[in-house]
Amino acid sequence: MINAWEAAANLVKSVAMQVLLARERLESGVAYNPVSDEVATDPYAVYRRLRDRDPVHRMRLIDAWVLTRYEDADAMLRDHERFGAEDRRFYDTGLTTMLDLDPPDHTRLRALVSRAFTPRSVSRWHGCVREIADRLLDAVSGQDRFDLIAALGYPLPVTVIAEMLGVPADDMDRFEVWSNDIALIVEPILAPAQVEGVRRATGELFAYFETIVEARRREPRDDLVSALLAAEERGDRLTREELLSTMLLILVAGNETTRNLIGNGMLALLRHPDQLQRLRDQPDLLDPAVDELLRYDSPVQLDGRVVREDVEMGGRRLRAGQKVIALLGAANRDPAAFENPEALDIGRRERSHLSFGRGIHYCLGASLAVLEARIAFQSLLERFPSIRLAAEPRYRDGIVLRGVESLWIEVQQARQPAEIRDRSAP
Repeated sequence: MINAWEAAANLVKSVAMQVLLARERLESGVAYNPVSDEVATDPYAVYRRLRDRDPVHRMRLIDAWVLTRYEDADAMLRDHERFGAEDRRFYDTGLTTMLDLDPPDHTRLRALVSRAFTPRSVSRWHGCVREIADRLLDAVSGQDRFDLIAALGYPLPVTVIAEMLGVPADDMDRFEVWSNDIALIVEPILAPAQVEGVRRATGELFAYFETIVEARRREPRDDLVSALLAAEERGDRLTREELLSTMLLILVAGNETTRNLIGNGMLALLRHPDQLQRLRDQPDLLDPAVDELLRYDSPVQLDGRVVREDVEMGGRRLRAGQKVIALLGAANRDPAAFENPEALDIGRRERSHLSFGRGIHYCLGASLAVLEARIAFQSLLERFPSIRLAAEPRYRDGIVLRGVESLWIEVQQARQPAEIRDRSAP
Protein backbone atom coordinates (compact mmCIF):
# COMPACT_ATOMS: atom_id res chain seq x y z
CA MET A 1 0.00 0.00 0.00
CA ILE A 2 3.01 2.27 0.43
CA ASN A 3 3.29 3.42 -3.18
CA ALA A 4 -0.42 4.17 -3.35
CA TRP A 5 -0.36 6.04 -0.06
CA GLU A 6 2.68 8.05 -1.11
CA ALA A 7 0.83 9.00 -4.28
CA ALA A 8 -2.15 9.99 -2.15
CA ALA A 9 0.10 12.22 -0.06
CA ASN A 10 0.86 14.30 -3.13
CA LEU A 11 -2.84 14.94 -3.53
CA VAL A 12 -3.28 16.40 -0.07
CA LYS A 13 -4.71 19.95 -0.16
CA SER A 14 -4.85 19.80 -3.96
CA VAL A 15 -7.70 20.32 -6.37
CA ALA A 16 -7.36 16.75 -7.58
CA MET A 17 -7.96 15.47 -4.08
CA GLN A 18 -11.16 17.46 -3.74
CA VAL A 19 -12.36 16.16 -7.11
CA LEU A 20 -11.80 12.56 -6.01
CA LEU A 21 -13.58 13.12 -2.71
CA ALA A 22 -16.49 14.73 -4.54
CA ARG A 23 -16.68 11.70 -6.82
CA GLU A 24 -16.84 9.42 -3.78
CA ARG A 25 -19.73 11.40 -2.35
CA LEU A 26 -21.64 11.29 -5.63
CA GLU A 27 -21.14 7.54 -5.91
CA SER A 28 -22.05 6.58 -2.35
CA GLY A 29 -23.20 9.61 -0.40
CA VAL A 30 -20.09 9.57 1.77
CA ALA A 31 -16.32 10.07 1.41
CA TYR A 32 -13.35 8.83 3.41
CA ASN A 33 -10.34 11.13 3.75
CA PRO A 34 -7.94 9.52 6.26
CA VAL A 35 -5.79 12.64 6.56
CA SER A 36 -8.66 15.01 7.36
CA ASP A 37 -8.88 16.89 10.64
CA GLU A 38 -12.21 15.20 11.31
CA VAL A 39 -10.67 11.72 11.20
CA ALA A 40 -7.79 12.84 13.38
CA THR A 41 -10.18 14.27 15.98
CA ASP A 42 -12.86 11.59 15.98
CA PRO A 43 -12.56 8.81 13.38
CA TYR A 44 -15.52 6.94 14.85
CA ALA A 45 -18.06 9.51 13.66
CA VAL A 46 -16.68 9.09 10.14
CA TYR A 47 -16.73 5.31 10.50
CA ARG A 48 -20.41 5.39 11.50
CA ARG A 49 -21.33 7.30 8.35
CA LEU A 50 -19.36 4.89 6.18
CA ARG A 51 -20.87 1.83 7.84
CA ASP A 52 -24.42 3.20 7.67
CA ARG A 53 -24.32 4.49 4.10
CA ASP A 54 -21.74 2.40 2.24
CA PRO A 55 -20.18 -0.40 4.35
CA VAL A 56 -18.11 -1.75 1.42
CA HIS A 57 -16.84 1.60 0.21
CA ARG A 58 -14.78 2.49 -2.84
CA MET A 59 -12.13 4.92 -1.67
CA ARG A 60 -10.96 6.95 -4.65
CA LEU A 61 -7.92 8.62 -3.11
CA ILE A 62 -5.93 5.40 -3.45
CA ASP A 63 -8.47 3.32 -5.40
CA ALA A 64 -9.08 0.84 -2.59
CA TRP A 65 -12.09 -0.84 -0.99
CA VAL A 66 -12.77 0.11 2.65
CA LEU A 67 -14.59 -2.27 4.99
CA THR A 68 -16.34 -0.98 8.11
CA ARG A 69 -18.57 -3.88 9.19
CA TYR A 70 -17.24 -6.38 11.70
CA GLU A 71 -18.40 -9.38 9.63
CA ASP A 72 -16.63 -8.17 6.48
CA ALA A 73 -13.41 -7.11 8.23
CA ASP A 74 -13.24 -10.39 10.14
CA ALA A 75 -13.79 -12.41 6.97
CA MET A 76 -11.09 -10.51 5.10
CA LEU A 77 -8.50 -10.87 7.85
CA ARG A 78 -9.12 -14.61 8.20
CA ASP A 79 -9.01 -15.39 4.47
CA HIS A 80 -5.35 -15.14 3.47
CA GLU A 81 -5.94 -17.07 0.25
CA ARG A 82 -8.31 -14.53 -1.31
CA PHE A 83 -6.92 -11.51 0.53
CA GLY A 84 -3.14 -11.68 0.49
CA ALA A 85 -0.41 -9.65 2.14
CA GLU A 86 1.00 -6.67 0.31
CA ASP A 87 4.58 -6.80 -0.90
CA ARG A 88 5.69 -3.52 0.63
CA ARG A 89 9.15 -2.02 0.52
CA PHE A 90 9.25 0.42 3.40
CA TYR A 91 10.37 3.76 2.00
CA ASP A 92 13.11 2.22 -0.16
CA THR A 93 14.74 0.53 2.83
CA GLY A 94 14.29 -2.86 1.14
CA LEU A 95 12.77 -4.08 4.40
CA THR A 96 9.99 -6.62 4.51
CA THR A 97 8.62 -8.42 7.55
CA MET A 98 6.35 -11.38 8.12
CA LEU A 99 3.42 -8.93 7.89
CA ASP A 100 4.17 -8.69 4.18
CA LEU A 101 4.39 -12.42 3.51
CA ASP A 102 1.90 -15.13 2.63
CA PRO A 103 2.31 -18.86 3.23
CA PRO A 104 4.54 -20.76 2.92
CA ASP A 105 7.14 -18.08 3.74
CA HIS A 106 4.95 -16.55 6.44
CA THR A 107 4.22 -19.96 7.98
CA ARG A 108 7.89 -20.85 8.22
CA LEU A 109 8.97 -17.52 9.65
CA ARG A 110 6.17 -17.27 12.18
CA ALA A 111 6.79 -20.81 13.40
CA LEU A 112 10.39 -19.92 14.13
CA VAL A 113 9.52 -16.76 16.04
CA SER A 114 6.22 -17.51 17.76
CA ARG A 115 7.58 -19.77 20.49
CA ALA A 116 9.17 -16.72 22.13
CA PHE A 117 5.70 -15.10 22.41
CA THR A 118 3.48 -17.89 23.67
CA PRO A 119 1.41 -16.94 26.74
CA ARG A 120 3.61 -19.23 28.82
CA SER A 121 6.82 -17.60 27.58
CA VAL A 122 5.40 -14.11 28.09
CA SER A 123 4.24 -14.90 31.64
CA ARG A 124 7.90 -15.22 32.62
CA TRP A 125 8.21 -11.47 32.09
CA HIS A 126 5.59 -10.51 34.67
CA GLY A 127 8.09 -9.74 37.43
CA CYS A 128 10.37 -7.81 35.09
CA VAL A 129 7.52 -5.70 33.69
CA ARG A 130 6.24 -4.94 37.18
CA GLU A 131 9.71 -3.94 38.32
CA ILE A 132 10.12 -1.58 35.36
CA ALA A 133 6.70 -0.04 35.96
CA ASP A 134 7.48 0.48 39.65
CA ARG A 135 10.80 2.10 38.82
CA LEU A 136 9.22 4.46 36.30
CA LEU A 137 6.45 5.49 38.70
CA ASP A 138 8.99 5.92 41.50
CA ALA A 139 10.52 8.65 39.34
CA VAL A 140 7.31 10.72 39.53
CA SER A 141 6.57 9.90 43.15
CA GLY A 142 5.43 13.02 44.98
CA GLN A 143 4.49 14.89 41.83
CA ASP A 144 0.88 16.03 41.69
CA ARG A 145 0.90 16.49 37.91
CA PHE A 146 2.82 14.66 35.17
CA ASP A 147 2.61 13.41 31.58
CA LEU A 148 1.57 9.78 31.72
CA ILE A 149 2.93 9.02 28.24
CA ALA A 150 6.39 10.37 29.05
CA ALA A 151 6.41 8.82 32.52
CA LEU A 152 5.02 5.36 31.75
CA GLY A 153 3.20 4.90 28.44
CA TYR A 154 6.28 5.29 26.26
CA PRO A 155 9.20 4.09 28.43
CA LEU A 156 7.50 0.94 29.77
CA PRO A 157 7.07 -0.98 26.49
CA VAL A 158 10.31 0.24 24.92
CA THR A 159 12.26 -0.72 28.04
CA VAL A 160 10.63 -4.15 28.12
CA ILE A 161 11.48 -4.75 24.45
CA ALA A 162 15.04 -3.56 25.09
CA GLU A 163 15.33 -6.02 27.97
CA MET A 164 13.94 -8.82 25.79
CA LEU A 165 16.44 -8.04 23.03
CA GLY A 166 19.31 -7.81 25.47
CA VAL A 167 20.07 -4.13 24.94
CA PRO A 168 22.55 -2.95 27.61
CA ALA A 169 21.31 -0.27 30.00
CA ASP A 170 24.03 2.12 28.82
CA ASP A 171 22.56 2.05 25.29
CA MET A 172 18.96 2.76 26.27
CA ASP A 173 19.05 6.45 25.29
CA ARG A 174 20.10 5.62 21.72
CA PHE A 175 17.66 2.73 21.57
CA GLU A 176 14.73 4.95 22.56
CA VAL A 177 15.59 7.51 19.84
CA TRP A 178 15.77 4.78 17.18
CA SER A 179 12.55 3.25 18.43
CA ASN A 180 10.68 6.54 18.22
CA ASP A 181 11.92 7.29 14.70
CA ILE A 182 11.37 3.80 13.30
CA ALA A 183 7.84 3.58 14.70
CA LEU A 184 6.78 5.82 11.81
CA ILE A 185 7.63 3.04 9.36
CA VAL A 186 4.10 1.64 9.54
CA GLU A 187 2.54 4.96 8.50
CA PRO A 188 1.74 5.25 4.79
CA ILE A 189 2.08 9.05 4.56
CA LEU A 190 5.17 10.78 5.88
CA ALA A 191 6.89 14.10 5.26
CA PRO A 192 10.26 13.89 3.47
CA ALA A 193 12.13 14.63 6.70
CA GLN A 194 10.28 11.80 8.44
CA VAL A 195 11.10 9.38 5.62
CA GLU A 196 14.75 10.30 5.89
CA GLY A 197 14.55 9.77 9.65
CA VAL A 198 13.09 6.30 9.13
CA ARG A 199 15.85 5.37 6.67
CA ARG A 200 18.62 6.69 8.89
CA ALA A 201 17.30 5.06 12.04
CA THR A 202 16.74 1.74 10.24
CA GLY A 203 20.33 1.66 9.01
CA GLU A 204 21.75 2.61 12.38
CA LEU A 205 19.58 0.14 14.25
CA PHE A 206 20.41 -2.71 11.89
CA ALA A 207 24.11 -2.04 12.41
CA TYR A 208 23.53 -2.03 16.17
CA PHE A 209 21.49 -5.25 16.01
CA GLU A 210 24.31 -6.88 14.05
CA THR A 211 26.67 -6.38 16.99
CA ILE A 212 24.14 -7.91 19.39
CA VAL A 213 23.51 -10.88 17.09
CA GLU A 214 27.21 -11.63 16.73
CA ALA A 215 27.71 -11.36 20.48
CA ARG A 216 24.85 -13.81 21.09
CA ARG A 217 26.21 -16.24 18.53
CA ARG A 218 29.44 -16.37 20.52
CA GLU A 219 27.81 -16.34 23.94
CA PRO A 220 24.05 -17.01 24.11
CA ARG A 221 22.09 -15.44 26.96
CA ASP A 222 18.58 -15.67 28.35
CA ASP A 223 17.15 -13.09 25.94
CA LEU A 224 15.00 -13.00 22.81
CA VAL A 225 17.88 -12.68 20.36
CA SER A 226 19.46 -15.86 21.67
CA ALA A 227 16.08 -17.57 21.51
CA LEU A 228 15.60 -16.47 17.89
CA LEU A 229 19.06 -17.68 16.98
CA ALA A 230 18.30 -21.03 18.58
CA ALA A 231 14.84 -21.30 17.04
CA GLU A 232 14.61 -24.23 14.67
CA GLU A 233 11.70 -25.90 12.93
CA ARG A 234 12.33 -28.92 10.71
CA GLY A 235 15.96 -27.93 10.35
CA ASP A 236 15.18 -24.39 9.15
CA ARG A 237 16.63 -21.24 10.67
CA LEU A 238 16.14 -17.50 10.33
CA THR A 239 18.30 -15.86 7.68
CA ARG A 240 20.23 -12.72 8.57
CA GLU A 241 17.66 -10.49 6.84
CA GLU A 242 14.76 -12.31 8.48
CA LEU A 243 16.35 -12.06 11.90
CA LEU A 244 17.03 -8.32 11.61
CA SER A 245 13.61 -7.50 10.16
CA THR A 246 11.93 -9.57 12.86
CA MET A 247 13.85 -7.75 15.59
CA LEU A 248 12.76 -4.44 14.07
CA LEU A 249 9.14 -5.58 13.80
CA ILE A 250 9.17 -6.64 17.45
CA LEU A 251 10.54 -3.24 18.41
CA VAL A 252 7.95 -1.25 16.45
CA ALA A 253 4.91 -3.41 17.21
CA GLY A 254 5.87 -3.99 20.82
CA ASN A 255 6.45 -0.31 21.47
CA GLU A 256 3.66 1.46 19.60
CA THR A 257 0.72 -0.85 20.26
CA THR A 258 1.27 -0.90 24.01
CA ARG A 259 2.05 2.81 24.23
CA ASN A 260 -1.22 3.62 22.49
CA LEU A 261 -3.15 1.09 24.55
CA ILE A 262 -1.96 2.64 27.81
CA GLY A 263 -2.56 6.21 26.63
CA ASN A 264 -5.86 5.68 24.84
CA GLY A 265 -7.09 3.37 27.58
CA MET A 266 -6.37 5.71 30.47
CA LEU A 267 -7.88 8.62 28.55
CA ALA A 268 -11.06 6.60 28.00
CA LEU A 269 -11.25 5.76 31.71
CA LEU A 270 -10.67 9.39 32.70
CA ARG A 271 -13.46 10.49 30.36
CA HIS A 272 -15.72 7.83 31.88
CA PRO A 273 -15.16 8.26 35.64
CA ASP A 274 -17.92 5.78 36.44
CA GLN A 275 -15.93 3.05 34.68
CA LEU A 276 -12.69 4.15 36.34
CA GLN A 277 -14.34 3.90 39.75
CA ARG A 278 -15.88 0.56 38.80
CA LEU A 279 -12.40 -0.78 38.04
CA ARG A 280 -11.14 0.49 41.42
CA ASP A 281 -14.05 -1.20 43.17
CA GLN A 282 -13.80 -4.42 41.15
CA PRO A 283 -10.13 -5.11 40.33
CA ASP A 284 -11.13 -8.56 39.09
CA LEU A 285 -12.50 -6.76 36.00
CA LEU A 286 -8.97 -5.84 34.89
CA ASP A 287 -8.80 -8.48 32.14
CA PRO A 288 -12.14 -7.60 30.49
CA ALA A 289 -11.32 -3.92 31.02
CA VAL A 290 -8.14 -4.21 28.92
CA ASP A 291 -10.10 -5.97 26.19
CA GLU A 292 -12.75 -3.25 26.27
CA LEU A 293 -10.16 -0.47 26.11
CA LEU A 294 -8.60 -2.17 23.09
CA ARG A 295 -12.01 -2.27 21.42
CA TYR A 296 -13.12 1.22 22.38
CA ASP A 297 -10.18 3.18 20.95
CA SER A 298 -8.06 0.81 18.89
CA PRO A 299 -4.27 1.40 18.97
CA VAL A 300 -4.12 0.15 15.36
CA GLN A 301 -6.91 1.56 13.22
CA LEU A 302 -6.59 -0.28 9.93
CA ASP A 303 -5.07 -3.27 8.16
CA GLY A 304 -4.66 -3.68 4.41
CA ARG A 305 -4.58 -6.58 1.97
CA VAL A 306 -4.59 -7.22 -1.79
CA VAL A 307 -7.44 -9.11 -3.46
CA ARG A 308 -6.00 -12.32 -4.97
CA GLU A 309 -9.11 -13.42 -6.89
CA ASP A 310 -12.41 -11.77 -7.74
CA VAL A 311 -14.75 -11.88 -4.76
CA GLU A 312 -18.16 -10.46 -3.88
CA MET A 313 -18.57 -8.69 -0.55
CA GLY A 314 -21.57 -6.69 0.59
CA GLY A 315 -23.03 -6.70 -2.89
CA ARG A 316 -19.84 -5.25 -4.40
CA ARG A 317 -17.45 -6.97 -6.79
CA LEU A 318 -13.84 -6.74 -5.63
CA ARG A 319 -11.42 -7.48 -8.47
CA ALA A 320 -8.12 -9.31 -8.27
CA GLY A 321 -5.27 -6.87 -7.74
CA GLN A 322 -7.34 -4.25 -5.97
CA LYS A 323 -6.50 -3.08 -2.47
CA VAL A 324 -8.85 -3.63 0.44
CA ILE A 325 -8.62 -2.01 3.86
CA ALA A 326 -10.30 -3.24 7.03
CA LEU A 327 -11.01 -0.32 9.35
CA LEU A 328 -10.47 -2.10 12.67
CA GLY A 329 -11.70 0.86 14.68
CA ALA A 330 -14.96 0.82 12.72
CA ALA A 331 -15.44 -2.93 13.04
CA ASN A 332 -14.89 -2.71 16.78
CA ARG A 333 -17.88 -0.37 17.06
CA ASP A 334 -20.24 -2.23 14.78
CA PRO A 335 -23.64 -2.53 16.52
CA ALA A 336 -24.16 -5.86 14.76
CA ALA A 337 -21.26 -7.29 16.78
CA PHE A 338 -21.34 -5.26 20.02
CA GLU A 339 -24.31 -4.10 22.06
CA ASN A 340 -24.30 -0.32 22.54
CA PRO A 341 -20.85 -0.11 20.91
CA GLU A 342 -20.33 3.61 21.53
CA ALA A 343 -20.41 3.04 25.30
CA LEU A 344 -17.37 2.11 27.38
CA ASP A 345 -18.25 -0.95 29.47
CA ILE A 346 -15.33 -2.61 31.26
CA GLY A 347 -17.54 -5.57 32.11
CA ARG A 348 -18.61 -6.13 28.50
CA ARG A 349 -19.31 -9.75 27.64
CA GLU A 350 -18.54 -9.46 23.92
CA ARG A 351 -14.73 -9.49 23.88
CA SER A 352 -13.92 -10.54 20.32
CA HIS A 353 -12.44 -7.25 19.12
CA LEU A 354 -10.25 -7.01 16.02
CA SER A 355 -7.57 -4.75 17.50
CA PHE A 356 -4.92 -7.48 17.23
CA GLY A 357 -6.13 -8.64 13.83
CA ARG A 358 -7.26 -12.12 12.87
CA GLY A 359 -6.01 -15.21 11.10
CA ILE A 360 -2.39 -15.90 10.27
CA HIS A 361 -1.37 -12.28 10.86
CA TYR A 362 -2.86 -12.07 14.35
CA CYS A 363 -0.53 -9.90 16.43
CA LEU A 364 2.39 -11.99 17.58
CA GLY A 365 2.96 -9.84 20.66
CA ALA A 366 -0.67 -9.61 21.80
CA SER A 367 0.00 -11.47 25.06
CA LEU A 368 2.90 -9.19 25.91
CA ALA A 369 0.92 -6.02 25.13
CA VAL A 370 -1.94 -7.18 27.36
CA LEU A 371 0.47 -8.09 30.17
CA GLU A 372 2.12 -4.66 30.06
CA ALA A 373 -1.21 -2.84 29.93
CA ARG A 374 -2.61 -4.84 32.85
CA ILE A 375 0.42 -4.01 34.98
CA ALA A 376 0.37 -0.35 33.92
CA PHE A 377 -3.30 0.16 34.85
CA GLN A 378 -2.97 -1.89 38.04
CA SER A 379 0.09 0.07 39.16
CA LEU A 380 -1.54 3.43 38.49
CA LEU A 381 -4.74 2.60 40.35
CA GLU A 382 -2.88 1.14 43.30
CA ARG A 383 -0.55 4.10 43.66
CA PHE A 384 -2.92 6.98 43.05
CA PRO A 385 -6.24 7.14 44.95
CA SER A 386 -7.36 9.89 42.57
CA ILE A 387 -6.46 10.50 38.91
CA ARG A 388 -7.92 13.33 36.85
CA LEU A 389 -7.33 14.66 33.36
CA ALA A 390 -5.22 17.82 33.61
CA ALA A 391 -5.45 18.94 29.97
CA GLU A 392 -7.16 17.86 26.77
CA PRO A 393 -4.67 15.74 24.83
CA ARG A 394 -3.91 15.88 21.12
CA TYR A 395 -3.67 12.72 19.07
CA ARG A 396 -0.45 12.14 17.19
CA ASP A 397 -0.50 12.43 13.43
CA GLY A 398 -1.06 9.01 11.93
CA ILE A 399 -3.38 6.90 9.84
CA VAL A 400 -2.53 3.34 10.87
CA LEU A 401 -1.68 4.06 14.51
CA ARG A 402 -3.86 6.09 16.88
CA GLY A 403 -2.43 7.43 20.12
CA VAL A 404 -2.12 10.59 22.16
CA GLU A 405 1.03 12.69 22.01
CA SER A 406 0.90 13.37 25.74
CA LEU A 407 -1.54 12.74 28.57
CA TRP A 408 -1.20 15.17 31.46
CA ILE A 409 -2.88 13.95 34.62
CA GLU A 410 -3.35 15.28 38.12
CA VAL A 411 -3.04 12.73 40.90
CA GLN A 412 -3.56 12.58 44.59
CA GLN A 413 -0.34 12.14 46.54
CA ALA A 414 1.00 8.70 45.73
CA ARG A 415 0.99 6.00 48.36
CA GLN A 416 4.34 4.69 49.49
CA PRO A 417 5.81 2.40 46.78
CA ALA A 418 6.78 -0.20 49.40
CA GLU A 419 3.11 -0.63 50.33
CA ILE A 420 2.27 -1.36 46.74
CA ARG A 421 5.04 -3.87 46.17
CA ASP A 422 4.19 -5.76 49.34
CA ARG A 423 0.66 -6.33 48.06
CA SER A 424 1.61 -7.07 44.47
CA ALA A 425 1.66 -10.62 43.19
CA PRO A 426 1.91 -12.11 39.71
